[in-house]
Amino acid sequence: MSEAVAEALLDIGAVGFSPTEPITFKSGIVSPVYVDNRKLPYHPKQWRIVVEQMKVTVETLANEADIIAGVAVGGVPHSSVLGYALERPSVFVRQEAKGHGKGKRVEGGDIVGKRVLLVEDLVTTGGSSLSGVEALRVEGAIVEQMIAIVSYGFQEAREAFASASVTLHNLTEFETILDVALTRGMFDEAQQAIIQDWFDDPHGWASRHF
Repeated sequence: MSEAVAEALLDIGAVGFSPTEPITFKSGIVSPVYVDNRKLPYHPKQWRIVVEQMKVTVETLANEADIIAGVAVGGVPHSSVLGYALERPSVFVRQEAKGHGKGKRVEGGDIVGKRVLLVEDLVTTGGSSLSGVEALRVEGAIVEQMIAIVSYGFQEAREAFASASVTLHNLTEFETILDVALTRGMFDEAQQAIIQDWFDDPHGWASRHF
């Protein structure tokens, strides 16, 4: 499963390498490599692979998902199509409460007492995802499980999810994507070294190179 999802992402160009013009994650981490899962809905063949693997993951959770939720904006297309495919209700979680109306973060329907499965497109440190978990819990949901298309596999994320009593199910991890990319010859040895240096210490990478 992990390699199939990695292949799908690489097929659509969702993984990029830009060491001279690195991107900055919301967490503040500066990175020479990125994963852009927002490309998936434009490529239905590869998106189907991802959604099918999400369905398989949900099936392993038995009845632990009454409602599917997505964090805006990246997780919402995937949570919506997953809910449709499973014939289960879906809701979405705003990054922050809107400044008018009821000021709610969760939109779509009643979640009180319901087991909600949260869907994210990408997990780095886990901060945004766990903010979504907290918003769902505040409104009465039971949130113990989460699916991410990709996780970078950072230790701080693992610790954060464990502390929040949330089990994270990754369809694939960054290391798997990198392994498949190397097999394809997408990176030379110098590029591989830069990426590995970043992965070994993502917080300190920028200070060593800029």
